[in-house]
Amino acid sequence: MVGGVLADGPDPAADPVGYADAQVLPLRQLRVSDARLHRAVLQLAAAYQAYSAASRPAGPAAAVQVSKSEAAVNAICPGVAN
Repeated sequence: MVGGVLADGPDPAADPVGYADAQVLPLRQLRVSDARLHRAVLQLAAAYQAYSAASRPAGPAAAVQVSKSEAAVNAICPGVAN
């Protein structure tokens, strides 16, 4: 489910800001029964939103937060946010 959402949108390597922007709403709409994963997914959505809203190119602090949030999701569901 999380992997399916993250598979949509532009190629993150080609358009990282567009990719981040495309993920926010679908991630927030996911129904996740595991509370820990739900929090991690919402934090990832918030990090993507901050990244896409940061000055272009995206600010380094926003990029760091995205990396941390992706790691948190991957800790629960290995490889999903890669």
